[in-house]
Amino acid sequence: MKREHVTVLCGRLTGKTSDIEGILSIGRNPENSLHLEDLQISRWDAIIEQRPTGTFIRDLGSGNGTFVGNRRVLECRLSDGDVIRLGSVELRYQAAGTDVFVALGEEDAATVEASDAASVYQTFFQSPQQEASAEQMRDAQKRLAAVYRANEIITSERDLRKLFASVMDQIFSLVPAHNGAILLPDEKTGELIAEYSRSGSGSASISSTIVRRAFDNGEAVLTRNDDDDERFEAGASIIAQNIASAMCAPLSFQNERLGVLYVDTRGTTNAFVKSDLELLVALAAPAAISIKNAQYLHKLERSYRDTLRGIANAVEGRDHYTGGHTHRVTNFALEIARKLGWAEEQLEMCRMGGVLHDVGKIAVDDAVLRKPGRLTDEEFAKMRIHPERGARMLQDIESLRPLIPYCLYHHERYDGKGYPKGLAGEAIPIEGRLIAVADAFDSMTSNRPYRKALDPELAIAEVERCKGTQFDPAVADALVACYREGKITPIVQESLKGGRSISCPFCSTFISIPEGANLGHVFECQVCHRNVQLQEQNNALFGELAPQTR
Repeated sequence: MKREHVTVLCGRLTGKTSDIEGILSIGRNPENSLHLEDLQISRWDAIIEQRPTGTFIRDLGSGNGTFVGNRRVLECRLSDGDVIRLGSVELRYQAAGTDVFVALGEEDAATVEASDAASVYQTFFQSPQQEASAEQMRDAQKRLAAVYRANEIITSERDLRKLFASVMDQIFSLVPAHNGAILLPDEKTGELIAEYSRSGSGSASISSTIVRRAFDNGEAVLTRNDDDDERFEAGASIIAQNIASAMCAPLSFQNERLGVLYVDTRGTTNAFVKSDLELLVALAAPAAISIKNAQYLHKLERSYRDTLRGIANAVEGRDHYTGGHTHRVTNFALEIARKLGWAEEQLEMCRMGGVLHDVGKIAVDDAVLRKPGRLTDEEFAKMRIHPERGARMLQDIESLRPLIPYCLYHHERYDGKGYPKGLAGEAIPIEGRLIAVADAFDSMTSNRPYRKALDPELAIAEVERCKGTQFDPAVADALVACYREGKITPIVQESLKGGRSISCPFCSTFISIPEGANLGHVFECQVCHRNVQLQEQNNALFGELAPQTR
């Protein structure tokens, strides 16, 4: 079993361990038990002394002071895992008999020693014994306060990517880690994949044995690659990756294993102690809850978007002459909105509003909606009701009410000659002004039974001509800029027709075939994002819907 000792954490002597037997003197004088050649350290700087009531560090009148954690001390009782700072050198104190969580590498996985994560979690929250010193009580309070603050930050985040970053921020602020990762199982293979990683050492390799043991067994694992410890026979990957210390804790929600939290250090032996593992496990618990909540929210949002697409597909299914119109308008609108500097939350609303902008067409008679020619005045009057019908369909659904402006105002004109309200200028909500430009541009560049599509250059010229009359000038300029930057052309229905391309069987958009592609190759449509597989019949290439990968 390891004796009570301190380990140098930085500088030329990084990794050096000094046992504490009675009194350990520390200073710049070579006669000290621990000789540190640092000009910021006094010749006789401090001593660590074993007493019947515990192990204490005492400052010997040093010029720059003795610090335990962030607190300057003259004398205090040390707790396992305390970081001591003398000048620019940091030491970690480790109590005797605490080195019990040791894991081996791939070649010796059967002899790994670890601890059930739940028991480690309970240990962290146990009250100090009655004979605990005031210093131990302060240390316990400090650790609980740190975890409480971390919980507040972690549990307030719902976006998965931001949540992962918040979790890692808190871990790095509380333990001396060089690298960290959050690994979640792949939905299909079950393989643990690093969904988020952070590296401060230039290397992000991970020991697969450690993470698999933590995930499969629900164990909290702590490794210390210490040559003096006969129980540690490092596996090949740990040696090759120079992993000196590593910790891994499972992310568990109720009886479900969601993944693992992993951190390590490179080149610094004994960097982690039992109290660090307790902190990691204590952070893993709220992190797992937040990850599960974020996954639930993500699934709910995905179902919500799928429902909206289903509604849009129902609209398009009634009017096969305008196949893909909804998807193209949505993508045009998103490019314009990005050019206008809309925030991510606004872009998400734009995405949903674009999908539903024509939902009111469900209420239009088939004889009008599917007429293969120009509409009469009476028929056009029936068509003009679709913005208001769409708005009425959304007004009773609380989550869809913010999308009403996309439905209600996309046929208004900037000069006030549009419908249904006859609004002008900025009295038209920006959502309506945005969709109006996107909708008109797609109408001009798409085939209709009564006319061929306009060349995109001619359609852009028409948009520029109608600035200030039909269209909001700022929105029109944004569309033109996106077109000149090449962001619009791939979405236009006829942009690739005549070249080596296939038509999307879902939304009619033409998809370029890469050079060298063979039959069976799967493409993603840039408009509706469906997977399309390249097929051939009667010497003609065509696209067939393929299963979605996610």
